[in-house]
Amino acid sequence: MKYTRVHIESVGYELAPIVVTSTELEHRIAPVYKALHIAPGQLESLTGIRERRWWKLGTPISHGAIAAAKKSLQERNIAAEDIGAVVYAGVCREHFEPATACLVASALGIRGDAAIYDISNACLGVLNGVLDIANRIELGQIRAGLVVACESSREINEIMIQKMLDHPTMPLFTQSLATLTGGSGAAAVLLTDGSFSPSRRPKLLGGVNVAEPQYHELCRWGLTQESAACQQPFMQTDAVAVMKHGVELGKRTWELFSSKLGITADKIDKVICHQVGEAHQRLILQNLGIDPAKDFQTFEFLGNMGTVSLPITAAIAKERDLLRPGDLVGFLGIGSGLNCLMMAIQW
Repeated sequence: MKYTRVHIESVGYELAPIVVTSTELEHRIAPVYKALHIAPGQLESLTGIRERRWWKLGTPISHGAIAAAKKSLQERNIAAEDIGAVVYAGVCREHFEPATACLVASALGIRGDAAIYDISNACLGVLNGVLDIANRIELGQIRAGLVVACESSREINEIMIQKMLDHPTMPLFTQSLATLTGGSGAAAVLLTDGSFSPSRRPKLLGGVNVAEPQYHELCRWGLTQESAACQQPFMQTDAVAVMKHGVELGKRTWELFSSKLGITADKIDKVICHQVGEAHQRLILQNLGIDPAKDFQTFEFLGNMGTVSLPITAAIAKERDLLRPGDLVGFLGIGSGLNCLMMAIQW
C-alpha cells in the first residue's frame, strides 16, 4: 500500500486521570506473592512498567474517545461537515450495537453522507483504521476522516486481581502478567488530503501488513462461556509464545516493509512501536536491526494501552520535539491474532 495524497493532520489524546503504580497492584495481590514465594517488585522488573492509568469508575468509553476527537479537530480547526468518515477502532466499546463510532459522531455533529462504523483488530485497530481512511482519501472519496479509540484496563484488572486472590497458582500468575500491564487512554487520528491548509504536516507514505492467524489463541480477551446468565470478561495471554512468534512475525513484516517501500534501518530516523513492555521492545528492535536511540517509549509510565498506545506515544514524541519536520518515521504495530502492520510517515 502506497499513498501520495494522505496527510496526518493531528493526533489528539486523552489520558485516564487515575495513576496506578505497579507497587500498588502488588500490594493488592500480596497474599498471592506470599503463597507463591514471589519477591516484591517483580511486576515492574519483568515488564519495565512503573505505572499505568485507569479511568474513574463508570466512565463511558465514548467519553474518552469524544474528548480525544475534539482535540484532534481543534488543533487543525477542521469542521464536522468536512469529515467524510468516522471509524471507531478500540477493543473496548460502548455496546455491541450501535457502533461506538455513532456516539462519537453524534457528539461531534458529524452526520449526513459520512461513513460511520466500528472496526476491531486487537491492538492494531487504530492503525487499520488509519489505512482504511487513507484508502478513501487516496481514491478521492473523502477529503478528511477520523479514527478514534478509547481503552480501559481497570475492569479486566479488577477481575484478574480477584481471580488471582481466589486461586493463587503460578500458572495463573504467569497468564495474568500481561493483563496487569494494561493502561487506559483515548486517541484520535485526523487524516486529510492536505487541502485544508498550506502548512506542513506529516505525510503517510505507505504500509504493509502480515498475518499469522494460526496463533489466534495465544492472547484472548472476551467473555467466559460457562453460562449465558453469568458471563464475565476474561483475559489470557501466553506471554512467552506471543513474544517468540510476535518477534518472528515482526521481522518478516519489516523485511516486506523494506522491500515494498525501500526503507531500511539505516534510512529511518525514528520509530514508534506498540508499547508492550521493556523485554518485547528491546527484542524487536534488536531483531530488526534498529538503533534503540531511534525509538521513543511511553510504556514505563502509561503501560500497554492497546490500540491507543502507538498514536499517543507518537503525539507525546511530537510534543517533546522528538519528531521533527523531514524525519522518516516508522510506526511498528503488532496485535493478537497474530497480526503485524508497519507504516512509513514523512514527518
